[in-house]
Amino acid sequence: MRRISIFAGSVYGNAQHVAEEALSMFEGKGIEAEVFSDPETSDFADADAVVVITSTTGQGDVPPNLEMFYSDLRTEFPLMNNKPFAVAALGDSSYGDSFCGGGRQFQELLLELQGKPVADMLEVDAIETLAAEDDVVPWLEGLASKLAD
Repeated sequence: MRRISIFAGSVYGNAQHVAEEALSMFEGKGIEAEVFSDPETSDFADADAVVVITSTTGQGDVPPNLEMFYSDLRTEFPLMNNKPFAVAALGDSSYGDSFCGGGRQFQELLLELQGKPVADMLEVDAIETLAAEDDVVPWLEGLASKLAD
């Protein structure tokens, strides 16, 4: 069974909270998982399966706690060799074109790194969903076997 590495990009703590809830769900299913809030590329390289749960800041940017990680992945370009991944993007559609921009950037990068998406990126709109974990955790629960097996 694969170990799932959850990379959480958060400005105000919401995505971090969602990542912790996802961790609890995976562990409850007997799946080994870990949350990374200040990751390094070695954490990414060691992952058997990748989940990114990230909010968006500024003009569709990756949150500050993942900026260096994202930049380092772009620079070092560690190929995933078909490693499974899923991205959950948190955003606010009132921001127009920048909606879920942080997640879109990660989705595109993981595809470029030759990862294997197990589902289309999940977009969670703060205008429609007060508690993002109510959308993200059940979505990930449905993907657990694709990520872990």
